[in-house]
Amino acid sequence: MKMLRFRSPSIRSLDQELLCTIRLLDDSEISCTIQTRGQFLLDHVCNHYNLLERDYFGIRYVDPDKQRHWLEPNKPVVKQMKSQQPYTMCFRVKFYPHEPMKIKEELTRYLLYLQLKRDIYHGRLLCPFAEAAYLGACIIQAELGDYDPEEHPSDYIRDFKLFPKQSLKLERKIMEIHKNELRTLQAQQPFWASQPQGLWFSRETRGFTSSNGKYNWFGENNYNQTVLFF
Repeated sequence: MKMLRFRSPSIRSLDQELLCTIRLLDDSEISCTIQTRGQFLLDHVCNHYNLLERDYFGIRYVDPDKQRHWLEPNKPVVKQMKSQQPYTMCFRVKFYPHEPMKIKEELTRYLLYLQLKRDIYHGRLLCPFAEAAYLGACIIQAELGDYDPEEHPSDYIRDFKLFPKQSLKLERKIMEIHKNELRTLQAQQPFWASQPQGLWFSRETRGFTSSNGKYNWFGENNYNQTVLFF
């Protein structure tokens, strides 16, 4: 694994190299040696992705008391970290976009999709059974493409861990929707890049609804919503 070194000549009092591992949204890791401020570390990860729309993302770490913090970009890393080296940090979505239709890059949408999958799996975002089934079917569609009876056995989603409490009933409903309702989506165009499909997340209720209106459980007057998939 390639090791990169960053130095800041303006920080003479912090003449110390920091060993750091950064966990990415797809669970891969980047290792680097740094000696500078937090912004350089964030830029390093964004350059690794060739990510242009960077404002939604940040570097997060956990202190010895198990409290999560965002790495402050304008402060030296060594002054923020209280744990022992080697440091482990995570590249994560810092906030979801308020106007997601303005997102231009498919890579940005894909990273938001990965973060959303993590938040749902760890129970940080909630949705009722019907919405969970539709959301799960969209994720399966993104991962596998259209349902193909020759390639997908009867229990083909068993190895996909999508929700913290994933029952057999939910898996069957996910497969039903994937087989019968999402076949018009093409594998070459994942659903996070498809305009007709949409899943909306409400910051107020911390739940989901779909843009086709079939799975709307918020009511007509809920305006506090953010598009996550489109």
